[in-house]
Amino acid sequence: MTPLLHILDFLALVITMILLIAFIVKWIAHLTKQKAFPRKTLFSTLIGLALFSGIFVYLDYFFTFDRIDRSAMQIGPEVPSPEGRYTAHAYYEPYGGAAGGVNVWIEIENHASSTVKTVYYADANPRISLTWVDEQTLAIENAGGPAASDRNATLNVDTEIYHDTGLACQSLLMKNDYEQCYRHEK
Repeated sequence: MTPLLHILDFLALVITMILLIAFIVKWIAHLTKQKAFPRKTLFSTLIGLALFSGIFVYLDYFFTFDRIDRSAMQIGPEVPSPEGRYTAHAYYEPYGGAAGGVNVWIEIENHASSTVKTVYYADANPRISLTWVDEQTLAIENAGGPAASDRNATLNVDTEIYHDTGLACQSLLMKNDYEQCYRHEK
């Protein structure tokens, strides 16, 4: 769904820019030749601007991990915590066909409350391993790729999350799901 929204957002931007140029030309004609004010063009431009802005805000500030494409998901390692309260599950999401890549996400299953939550999402590197430091702290090694591509994180699974691009960190819908959010610093 997200690629479709990105395409729709781009088309809204292009159409809005064309309408804006048409409005400016008609407005100049209105000022110089005493033609009627181009209300329809102005109205269409404002609708296009509102549509573009609305989709842009939605994509950036209303992110949830539900957008992960689970249809092509591949199951990765599963690691129980030392006392068995949690189980960390890794999953892989291929994208982009032959020239694409793979994303990895880590879900934590809380056996006491029977809940599952995503705590980590990033581009996958060749070496991915999960190690419990203690009952609530999970060390995620996501390394082995090109320089500066390591996406390692040590997270308290109750209060912290990691999102590679930071969309989860700025999401208004996810603010109550964590106390600390980390992103990859380039």
